[in-house]
Amino acid sequence: MLSLQVNSQKRYSLSKSAFEVSGTSNIHDWTMKSSDGVGSAFLTVTDSKITDIKNLTVSLSAESLKSGKGSMDDVAYKALETDDHKNIKYALKSAEKVNENTWNFTGTYTIAGVSKDFKTQIRVTAYKDGTFALQGSNRMTFSDFEMTTPSAALGVVRAGKELTVIFNITLTDFAKNDNILVIK
Repeated sequence: MLSLQVNSQKRYSLSKSAFEVSGTSNIHDWTMKSSDGVGSAFLTVTDSKITDIKNLTVSLSAESLKSGKGSMDDVAYKALETDDHKNIKYALKSAEKVNENTWNFTGTYTIAGVSKDFKTQIRVTAYKDGTFALQGSNRMTFSDFEMTTPSAALGVVRAGKELTVIFNITLTDFAKNDNILVIK
């Protein structure tokens, strides 16, 4: 009996996303959220499992991050220098499979025009419809990206130095993604 294992490297697009940036201040904790990420990946999939990741890029409009408080958003956009740097970007440099559901990524975040590499442990969930959810988080500081720690009310309210970035993205086979126009 001959068995054939099918490996296929395909382009996947980001079909759903949830991003959260959180931190502290001397007054209260804060969170900003967005679901406006775009991106793509090249994945090798064998028996409905990711076996290799060749590429992953994600871009998020910096001003899509919202706290629910307009004045706080404005202070954040100033720190992010959104007049000059419209997007927050991530580009995968390497991916190492730990086990079926866990990967270690090394990738470059570009925030406020400054790029820095981070290692991220990623949890992967495969769904029956052929989509994959990738979840992870990173701790970073404003100074990692040469940003001034935000303050408001003439410096009375000051953000803490550390941030946590949490993301949950869903990747869909590019040809099957309803959000993409495919011309044949």
